[in-house]
Amino acid sequence: MIGVLLAMLAAVGYGVSDFAGGVASRRVAALRVVVVSYPLSVLILLVVAPLVGGHSDTASTLWGVASGVASGLAVWWFYAALASGPMAVVSPLTAVLVAGIPVLVGMVTGERSSPPAYVGIVCALIAVVLVSKESPDDVTEEITGGRKLRFDRRVALLTVGSGVAFGLAFVCLHATAPASGVWPVLFARVAATVVVWVAALVTGQFRAPRGEPLRLACYVSVLDVAANVAMQYAFHSGLLSLISVIGSLYPAATVLLAMVLLGERAGPLQKIGMAMALGSVALIATA
Repeated sequence: MIGVLLAMLAAVGYGVSDFAGGVASRRVAALRVVVVSYPLSVLILLVVAPLVGGHSDTASTLWGVASGVASGLAVWWFYAALASGPMAVVSPLTAVLVAGIPVLVGMVTGERSSPPAYVGIVCALIAVVLVSKESPDDVTEEITGGRKLRFDRRVALLTVGSGVAFGLAFVCLHATAPASGVWPVLFARVAATVVVWVAALVTGQFRAPRGEPLRLACYVSVLDVAANVAMQYAFHSGLLSLISVIGSLYPAATVLLAMVLLGERAGPLQKIGMAMALGSVALIATA
């Protein structure tokens, strides 16, 4: 049960972080936000890790680095896909891969749970897709903006690559030893920082934002640390297939905040998805 609660906390953290990052990305390129938030996360973890304690063995360190590289590549490819493809296709497909890959890996490696938990996993996967669907406001903006976005072969590869990379980041984080504390998360953020800095340099976006976007980037870094630390401890308290799918429900928090704070409308499918998300958590909690 503690693992489920921690995974829910992580999902909220990821969702609020995505909301803050999304607001900042309306003013500056998304990579410019991450260029600041990731290294700030490293600094925060440098303070937190010694206080939490633990010792990261070689295997956990390597798993942490692998998780960071995967998440860094995932962010790069996801933003590139959104820049050229329709969000209504890119976002749900990425989200279901983020949730589905760890579930598949968990089952292949022999994880078994109760029948209600499996029903909860299926409901959660459907919920992730529905909640990630484009809202009516977003569709209107895309049409009136005159943007012609196509889900071509390049966008498809970027989308699938991003979803798989995000999912593998969860798998790698789950493989770290419980005795390692939060050191693997620190190593993951160091590796991810290197990746996004390279991405920003390659795309000509290696510039720190100013004003409100910079302030939001600072919020993102704090939320990022909280979510990843909660997720790591959740993984050490439960099955990969169950914990990862709850952590992947983060789009629900993002959509809810957009509705409450920005006045955005949620479509009928998104509302159904949020209801299913709550139901899936209840089912998985029975495991």
